[in-house]
Amino acid sequence: MGIEEPDIDPTAFLEDVEMRVGTVRSVAAFPEARKDVYKLEVDFGSEILQSAAGLTDNYTKAELEGRQVVAVVNLGTVTIAGFESQCLVVGVDDGDGDVVHLQPEREVPEGTRVY
Repeated sequence: MGIEEPDIDPTAFLEDVEMRVGTVRSVAAFPEARKDVYKLEVDFGSEILQSAAGLTDNYTKAELEGRQVVAVVNLGTVTIAGFESQCLVVGVDDGDGDVVHLQPEREVPEGTRVY
């Protein structure tokens, strides 16, 4: 049933990939990065994680602060231009090459697991 990829075991996916909803608490410019990204601090209730997120084309800093996002929280840390990105804020291509972040349709508790 995969659109372009082969099917996987749904149990393995839910066991391996941990996605949670968090609230963006701060947004900063990231001029040191090769791509146009923001430095985010995302609050998951029990902890705040950092993320380098390519949302600059569709969102201002003010639009992102306080919004809920969906993020993968168990990928480990990736260092980008000296910044430790600790989670991956997920999004989709809007058809014009810009990223639209995914969020719940209404507010949910921070740290809520996506399944």
